Amino acid sequence: MGRLIYEGQIRAEFEDRLLAHLQVVIGNKLRRDEPFYFSWKDDVTTGSGRTSIWIHPHATLVFKYSGSRVPLINPVWLDALIYTANSPTGLHAVPEPAQQQESPEIG
Repeated sequence: MGRLIYEGQIRAEFEDRLLAHLQVVIGNKLRRDEPFYFSWKDDVTTGSGRTSIWIHPHATLVFKYSGSRVPLINPVWLDALIYTANSPTGLHAVPEPAQQQESPEIG
């Protein structure tokens, strides 16, 4: 389990694979100077509930991974996460969809 640390205070745990995809989406939004909300369900060990943060270009974010290997990025999952990030409710985790297979050429 990796961690996202926001402003040195708020810490949330995510699987490394999801965290890598979130990092790409968040990085792309901030590169375009597009602030947005990011929300997640809190773990039962922290009292359940939900946390929502306002991510903006001046926010301090740390992505801390538990593993040393960089996960492969699924572009279909990125598209799904970007879709939520661009919605009025903001970014939130969605299940990873199957990666589309390239269709063989017919010739």
